[in-house]
Amino acid sequence: MSSELSIVLCGAAGQGVQTVESLLVKALGRSGFHVFATKESMSRVRGGSNSTEIRIADKRVEAFVDRIDLLVPLNGGLRRNIWKRLGADTFVLGDREELRDEFEGHPCRFVNAPFLEIARQAGGPVTANSVAAGLVCALLGVHYSLLEELIRDRFGAKADILERNLLSAERGYLEGGQFIEKGLVRLGMPVKEPGRRPVIMDGHKAVSLGALAGGCNFVTAYPMSPGSGVLAFMAQNASRFGIAVEQVEDEISAVNMALGAWAAGARAMATTSGGGFALMEEGISLSAVTEIPLVIHLGQRPGPATGMATRTEQADLELALYAGHGEFPRVILSPGNAKEAFELSRLAFDWADRFQVPVFLLTDEYLLDSIFEEEELPVAPEGFKHHFVETGSDYLRYRLSENGVSPRGIFGYGTGLVRIDSHEHDESGHIEEDFEMREKMQLKRLSKLRLLEEVAVPPTVLGEPVGNPVVFCWGSTGPIVKEAIANLGKGDIALVHFRQVFPLHPMTHSLLAKAGKVVVVEGNSTGQLARLLRLSTGRKADHLLLNFKGHQFSVEEVTAGLDGLLAGGVAQ
Repeated sequence: MSSELSIVLCGAAGQGVQTVESLLVKALGRSGFHVFATKESMSRVRGGSNSTEIRIADKRVEAFVDRIDLLVPLNGGLRRNIWKRLGADTFVLGDREELRDEFEGHPCRFVNAPFLEIARQAGGPVTANSVAAGLVCALLGVHYSLLEELIRDRFGAKADILERNLLSAERGYLEGGQFIEKGLVRLGMPVKEPGRRPVIMDGHKAVSLGALAGGCNFVTAYPMSPGSGVLAFMAQNASRFGIAVEQVEDEISAVNMALGAWAAGARAMATTSGGGFALMEEGISLSAVTEIPLVIHLGQRPGPATGMATRTEQADLELALYAGHGEFPRVILSPGNAKEAFELSRLAFDWADRFQVPVFLLTDEYLLDSIFEEEELPVAPEGFKHHFVETGSDYLRYRLSENGVSPRGIFGYGTGLVRIDSHEHDESGHIEEDFEMREKMQLKRLSKLRLLEEVAVPPTVLGEPVGNPVVFCWGSTGPIVKEAIANLGKGDIALVHFRQVFPLHPMTHSLLAKAGKVVVVEGNSTGQLARLLRLSTGRKADHLLLNFKGHQFSVEEVTAGLDGLLAGGVAQ
């Protein structure tokens, strides 16, 4: 009996691969399996071949693997990256009518699955994806009633479409049962945990729900993949949550509208990707000098310029670190899974409001488009707290304070006059070019760094880092590296995963100072985290394991790479 299975679905845009993914992940999760899914899509409206991977296991999994146990291609023209992952033990459920002789001569175990024929009889060729969902559910032991319930939830608004998909799924399910009876497909199944009802969500939803838990009530963006998934979720649920959502003409408008909303007492978020974030830099600097809070969600993708619009990378750390002219404090948070995305997104709003600084939430396409299971999301029963004050007649917006945080008033709340200006200013907010006042104001702003370091989110540390090899990583690479280290089974390799990459937690210095060999794993071509660690602590990484091909690391890739590096060789 296998402890896990890796299932990959392939199809052209428009063939409903994501529909099958959604149905299967929910059905498997509700059937008692642990599930994780991630997808990769081509940057085109139709054509090509997109894929999604679903891992089911007897324990929690949160990382992409190369291995494919079951491949279900809905169209021909399989891409090279999928071919490379097929082995002699891979079962391929494909329609020979569609695939023709594409798998002839390949050592994988090909089984003809007549998706198109069944779909034509049941609801038309367009429902071949529902046939596939039914067949796979039968092979995995999912009760048909559960699949039926999910299909009704998804297509219930249109009776004719619902009936065609139900009939297609049912006949696919029956076909899967015959495959089992005839012994055509044998899948070792991980152990189920009956009665589990996990929360299933992707990274977009986790970021959005965390923002809402943090009091977000205004969202603005110019759509740019992958950051626009958050905009879409918020727009679809705006009435439900009582929030304002504005799609604007460009990212300059987005950041300025967010600042205006914060200035008026709202809690706003702008969501974007690297190219859009670059356009926001002047607004970020405006946030710094006016000390208006700001939250920006930056979903990373490969650059430069348009780069690879639907792919993933971790190359915008330094963009966020140095964005905006002048010197000023900021916070950079970077989650590794859905739970961290929820928690850090919520925290971003509290810190932006509390410390009056820009806070950046760095995700990437891989994390945002991955589907995670969570037992629950920790929502504080007391909710969130506003940090603005009611102004009096003696109110000074930029009053010099020991910790750098001045009282933030909002327009119309109190009797005091709230002045905000993009120039350097005095305590009341008047434009000021006095050199001594400039120095005092700049030191006041910079002194917030001490506060931010005091509350910094500590890195996750697994294993004993003193004297042993330590692998450092950040953001979405965390779960992948964690599983890779477990695969090595050496016991003396420690992991340090950063959920906050600036300012770094004070313990970072001792972790690096006491570590044996230092390896940094990250998804860019120059080692941006490694450079930040050296800048902050003086410790240079002994080895870098980098990935910048546009597709996330696999567990196998990191396992082999670390094995080679720690053995004194080179990354594989």
